[in-house]
Amino acid sequence: MATIHAIRTGLVQVKLAQLEGRGKGLARAAHILFDEGWSEWLPIYAWVIDHPEGIIVVDAGETARVHERGYHPRWHPFFRRAARFSVHPEEEIGPQLRALGIGSRDVRQVVITHLHTDHAGGLVHLSGSKTWVAAGELRRAGGLGGKVQGYLPHRWPKWWEPEAIRFDDHALGPFPQSMSLTKSGDVLIIPTPGHTPDHVSVVVCGSPSVFLAGDTSYNQRLLIEAKVDGVSPDEGVSRKTLARIMALAAERPLVYLPSHDPEAATRLAQRDVVTTTSSTGRRGPAWAASVE
Repeated sequence: MATIHAIRTGLVQVKLAQLEGRGKGLARAAHILFDEGWSEWLPIYAWVIDHPEGIIVVDAGETARVHERGYHPRWHPFFRRAARFSVHPEEEIGPQLRALGIGSRDVRQVVITHLHTDHAGGLVHLSGSKTWVAAGELRRAGGLGGKVQGYLPHRWPKWWEPEAIRFDDHALGPFPQSMSLTKSGDVLIIPTPGHTPDHVSVVVCGSPSVFLAGDTSYNQRLLIEAKVDGVSPDEGVSRKTLARIMALAAERPLVYLPSHDPEAATRLAQRDVVTTTSSTGRRGPAWAASVE
């Protein structure tokens, strides 16, 4: 049986319009930049799956280098106006893995849900591991176009050579494709497009199953209410992913753990599963979206 550890690699504040998108099209991005309301300080979680077949890490978290002058491009409006970080060196994933008795070379596999800096900033600590990233995510993040979209490919380690995720047609409930990370088939990568077009999540199957969600939503309430964040480029795609997660939660007990949910570590410890009906017994708004 796998054991999952929550690793908080610092804190981030974002605009309220990023947590829950407002408007349509380009107006959604404008709301993020000019919204005067800030979120509370939110955790930046990475996850360690201690599995009998070897250690698997999901996301690399953030680096304390975010506080260095020039680490973020000064010309980029998002980093100037819409994000604040608090990361100390001891909070980076490397020191925290060592505190668990795990060296970087003990990590068998790494999955990056998407390549935004708060999920890839700690890659320097994960040398020697096989790293899985969606091929489309790598293409989107690279070069000048990636920097314009807020990725920081020039900050990735020079030695880093990720492998492209290879999905097959093995379905997991409403998710038509998956890729197993274990011979036993109990740790799966699944496509969860929305926050980015090639975003992925990891499911650890069990009783209950655990859904390591990346940024499919910023917290569980937004999942249940089918509220799409302000970053997702296609609201319809995001809603379909949220609906599939809720459908999976209706099929099996499911602990839902987004990377920035302040309650995620508590839900993991208490094995607190997603409730798919409201107090009236009616299914929530996420069910309005098609999961075909």
